[in-house]
Amino acid sequence: MNGLNEMAALIRQQRDAVLSSWRQQVKRLASARKLDTPTLNDHIPQLLDELADALAARSGGTIPEALAKGTSPVHGLMRFREGYDIEEVVAEYNILRRCLHDLAKNHGFSLESGSFDIMNDVLDRAIGLAVQTYATERALELQKRREEYLAFVAHDLRTPLNAVAIAASVLEETFRDGKTREDTEWMLKTLRRNAQQLQELVEKIIQENTNLSTESRIKLEPREFDLWPLVEALIYDLRPLAKTNGTQLVNEVPHHLVVYADAGLLKRIFQNLISNAVRHTAHGKVVLGARESHSDGALECWVIDDGAGFSKEKLQKVFDELESDSGNGNGLGLGLAIVKNFIEAHGGRVSVESWQGKGSKFRFTLPMKAELEQSVTRRTAAAPVP
Repeated sequence: MNGLNEMAALIRQQRDAVLSSWRQQVKRLASARKLDTPTLNDHIPQLLDELADALAARSGGTIPEALAKGTSPVHGLMRFREGYDIEEVVAEYNILRRCLHDLAKNHGFSLESGSFDIMNDVLDRAIGLAVQTYATERALELQKRREEYLAFVAHDLRTPLNAVAIAASVLEETFRDGKTREDTEWMLKTLRRNAQQLQELVEKIIQENTNLSTESRIKLEPREFDLWPLVEALIYDLRPLAKTNGTQLVNEVPHHLVVYADAGLLKRIFQNLISNAVRHTAHGKVVLGARESHSDGALECWVIDDGAGFSKEKLQKVFDELESDSGNGNGLGLGLAIVKNFIEAHGGRVSVESWQGKGSKFRFTLPMKAELEQSVTRRTAAAPVP
């Protein structure tokens, strides 16, 4: 027992020396060469304090909660933003492990099973949490890049497609005098028809991913379907992303609940709300639910998490178009704006409550079947004739 206390005291006394030795070795990592001392240290001094506390307490049992509150997870996030490879994140901790072994050896300490096990437990848990956060942020970054790339491709395609469509129209008019060969006219019509189809596809991509077109331009195709399987399938698809962030997804939608809505848009609504919740809920829970309102038959749905929540300033802009929803302020942040747009296209409403450090509640309503059918009929009648 005394050995544990002595090792704890040694770590506290020699903390600066351990950090100096650790930095010298970490500097050999490609991504760490240009970082200054405060950036390199990041949360490592605090981790050494936590290790000393665990040794003095003769137990690693108090460490998981302490680490999960912002040391290793924050470190993993910072290293992702600094351009580290995930292997380099793991290497940092293993270099620290080696430095601590050298410290014990140089001062005549023998790392017995107790101190050895506690030290490895703390460092292994720190590695796990840092890597988990790094992997989650990387998955979200890749998803964001795919969406941005799709938007850019759509914009780049629109210009040449317009040119093709115009050229096809001009050629069709030129050969409309009846003197052209039948197969030439047929090919021109085929060219124009396919160009129009491609234009429609590109416009749909742009509508959903960049411009967030107004409600009247979203074509609804509502039908009756069971909501529970749709939510369950989404949870299954998003489980890998949730797992990397240590987030539990819970489906509390009643099995018997039948809804009338556009299934594709409703899937996108839940998908964006779940992705947003997972982003802000490390090692927490996200609950999805729904019910039919007894007063008017409308559908009420919610996605509730116990994660980081939003500040009051951020909460006022959370549904704004192009408002960033990433921690470092980058990215288009279209997910929640898309949610609002699709819900309002149904004639519904969305709201959010949030408390920093306690989580968020996103709720939305969709009108009953008869009301939505009337809305679709009115929108169809009001649509311009092509």
